[in-house]
Amino acid sequence: MTPLFWDGKLIAYACSRGHWQDMGGKAASSESPTAVHIAEEGLRLPPTKIYIAGEPVTWLIDIIRNNTRAPYFIDGDIRAHMGALNTAKKHFFELVEKYGEDTVRACMEEALDYTERRTRAAIKKLPNGVYTADDYIDADGVNNKAIFVKATVTIEDEDITVDLTGSSPTVDGPVNFPLAGTCSGVYFGLKFFLDPDAPPNAGMYRPIHIIVPENTVFNPRWPAPVYYGNLITSEKVADLIWQCLEQAIPEQIVGMPYADCNPISWGVVNAREGVSDTFGELPPGGWGGTPFGDGMSATYSRHGNCMDFTPEQMELLYPVICTEREFKEDSAGAGKYRGGLALQVSWKLLQNSTMNVGMGRSRFGPPGVCGGKDGKPSSVILNMGTDREEVIGGYTKDHEYLMTMFDNYPMKAGDTVTMITQGGGGYGDPKERDPELVKKDVRNGLVSKEAALEEYGVKL
Repeated sequence: MTPLFWDGKLIAYACSRGHWQDMGGKAASSESPTAVHIAEEGLRLPPTKIYIAGEPVTWLIDIIRNNTRAPYFIDGDIRAHMGALNTAKKHFFELVEKYGEDTVRACMEEALDYTERRTRAAIKKLPNGVYTADDYIDADGVNNKAIFVKATVTIEDEDITVDLTGSSPTVDGPVNFPLAGTCSGVYFGLKFFLDPDAPPNAGMYRPIHIIVPENTVFNPRWPAPVYYGNLITSEKVADLIWQCLEQAIPEQIVGMPYADCNPISWGVVNAREGVSDTFGELPPGGWGGTPFGDGMSATYSRHGNCMDFTPEQMELLYPVICTEREFKEDSAGAGKYRGGLALQVSWKLLQNSTMNVGMGRSRFGPPGVCGGKDGKPSSVILNMGTDREEVIGGYTKDHEYLMTMFDNYPMKAGDTVTMITQGGGGYGDPKERDPELVKKDVRNGLVSKEAALEEYGVKL
């Protein structure tokens, strides 16, 4: 971020936020689902100037470069951020020069007030009441135990209160989520059902009141690890809110989507040749069924600020081959409108590597709503279809549950790993589904004949 001064007076800040390839820590891509201390999750810097008077602070950049597995990306990342900030600065000052500081500041204030008015108007359309829901996080990466979470949503005229009291205390593993992130999960969870088209800014936050007790999974204290809170727990916040809204606006709600961005990453090291690299993927899953149609299949999560890595790009840049990428039959939650289908994707590693995985909704699938069935949970399988096949995350053939959160898992050149993501939850009673839609799904390989009969009562 950079301050913007006009006539010697601070009038605004320009901010740029982005993902960096690796910031150290115990696992490649700084993804450690087994961390028990925040220091294991990567380099931590307090607010520090990285440019002074337009010139880079080389000693700080050297520290960053020397604490990453991918130092060759650092300069480009920094320059990209600076390019964004300089562009913001240029165009902001063009506005100030054209219209004057007072007018620009008045417009900034009005943008916030405008969103607040629209948000309050949207809340007023919702039925007043107190709505409660609870759910579970599969595990914390350290202890193989489900983590209870709870939310109470109170709608009163033009205000909403979201209370997360009753949720689990801070846990050992990194699914804890700092308060600021928890608030973000509340905001994006509500945005879908308030006024999605209103300009996204802090004006939306004004009528939304958030209660989060300290020292809980949604508001931990230092030095609790928190990395996977950003990926798994943030989505759980939104899921809780949606399940509360099912009671308030069943005619508008949708089934739960697939959970989180399902990060998988690999680290490749050859110290003799001076090679160090990290790369990864974010396989999408199914969204929930809606009151008017089926959920989207294999579509990126509500986070929205990342996307899955195309096989062509990954194969071009890294020692890996994508051997399959297809919808997973029978993965969607059944319903009058079924959920979207999960993705089954496999990668063959061409070099020895270490692997990190942090999937959610592998113990319990995404819930359906209004009588819809839950989507199928996720799993991770090594060397699928061979005599060396092994489930390393999710449910085994003996129905033993293995956490889909692990790091530094050793893979040999030639090994293949398969991720089956989560199917979306269904909407409405499956027996009310149009039989012609069921037949179409069977023809397209999305639903098996057996599931058509068992879930929908349609015999083919």
